Amino acid sequence: MSGASNEKRRFSRVDFNTSTTISSGGNHWQSSLIDISLKGALIGRPDGWSGKIGDEYKVTVVLKEDEVAIDMSAAVVHIQDESIGFRCDHIDSSSITHLRRLMELNLGDAELVNRELSMLNQA
Repeated sequence: MSGASNEKRRFSRVDFNTSTTISSGGNHWQSSLIDISLKGALIGRPDGWSGKIGDEYKVTVVLKEDEVAIDMSAAVVHIQDESIGFRCDHIDSSSITHLRRLMELNLGDAELVNRELSMLNQA
């Protein structure tokens, strides 16, 4: 990413490679998570996926060690050859708890995660 792009980013991202499913209607695509933040996720572009910017999907990120998942309703905000950027539009309380813990463990800074959560609440 360019320096300007990083300067505009308000939410920390965590590199985390795990199984991810993108769903819309009756269609499901298996992929892998590249990174995740409190505001969205970057996911590998699966074969056969033909979405466009603005499309809405259910994104399910599997946390293998706990056998739990983070579920979010998300919209496509950018598409590249090998990845899709999603903006989280809705996440349930159980999923945000798992995401928060994932962020805290990988960033090593619970206070940073708390500040970012408060920014979400102000938006």
